[in-house]
Amino acid sequence: MINYGKQNINQDDIDAVIDVLKSDYLTQGPKVPEFEENLKKYCQSEHSKVVSNATSALHLAYLAVGLQKGDIVWTSPNTFVSTANAALYCGATIDFVDIDPHTYNISIKCLKEKLIQAKKDNKLPNLVVPVHFAGQSCDMEAIWELSKEYKFKVVEDASHALGGTYKGKKIGNCEYSHMSVFSFHPVKMITTGEGGAVTTNCKNLDEKVSILRTHGITKDPSHFDFKPHGDWYYEQQFLGYNYRLTDIQAALGISQLRRLDSFVSKRREIADFYLQHLDQNITPAQIQDADSSWHLFVVQVNNRQKIYQQLKDNGIQSQVHYIPVHSQPFYNSGSLKNCEIFYEHCLSLPIYFDLTKEQCELVVSCINND
Repeated sequence: MINYGKQNINQDDIDAVIDVLKSDYLTQGPKVPEFEENLKKYCQSEHSKVVSNATSALHLAYLAVGLQKGDIVWTSPNTFVSTANAALYCGATIDFVDIDPHTYNISIKCLKEKLIQAKKDNKLPNLVVPVHFAGQSCDMEAIWELSKEYKFKVVEDASHALGGTYKGKKIGNCEYSHMSVFSFHPVKMITTGEGGAVTTNCKNLDEKVSILRTHGITKDPSHFDFKPHGDWYYEQQFLGYNYRLTDIQAALGISQLRRLDSFVSKRREIADFYLQHLDQNITPAQIQDADSSWHLFVVQVNNRQKIYQQLKDNGIQSQVHYIPVHSQPFYNSGSLKNCEIFYEHCLSLPIYFDLTKEQCELVVSCINND
């Protein structure tokens, strides 16, 4: 079977994990801060914190920027449900902004129109969460300018986009957002098994994520409210969560991060092959200021079920990303035309490091011969 996505694990990754298994620390040891240091350097951000998965990263980022009960969050419907769910964990309400039919990212035009109406209705969002679908950045500068005009916070859901760039800088540098969130699920750019991260340029936001991921507990004497009882002393100052990443996972992440650029380079080669050999009318558009990491390669086809089955019959796994969140029974929140049309035709083709040219040719053949 040719998978739609797949991790690549080499001997260096295995050795890194074994070294931790033989060490004194399996969790809360030196590998977690080492991973965070490497990640912030790669993303060109001031701070980085790693956590148990991207859903927990979203939850903590939302809490850190002050999201609370009764607040309003807007995001793209073209995402995994966790982007929206994490807002509900904070007691906020969620609404959706339609997508651009060409890039499949949040539509700046629709966002502007919705903000104008929301101001009239006195229902402006407290937080907007752009989703970098398939690895391509949203137009973050435009969103950032709107955030200053309409006074909302910005958290980038960059779960798909580690290794991508926007305006020549790494996604996750947070020049046009308060925080960015990444995923280290096995089909993403790099993997820690399960895992996630939050980057930011704000020390205060970084510290909030740090304490909230560990039950709201601090061991830093400079943050204590009371006089410590001894070296063992700690304080719980907030209601937090157990969202920590282990040293075992961090060691894998450190090793994987060393190869991130080669992973992304191979994905771009595959994407270029698809772009050259498939009808341009079915392939995704790329904005001028962004260079995608190509977590996904999504085509728009008129006969999806037939092509899906044809690929399957040839040992090729494809996938659908995503069933629009607003159309899920739990949300069921109206109609968003562009996203619904996109969903009716979208199909994710195989793209991952170990995919060969011959396998790519087979994928293209199955689609072009339809």
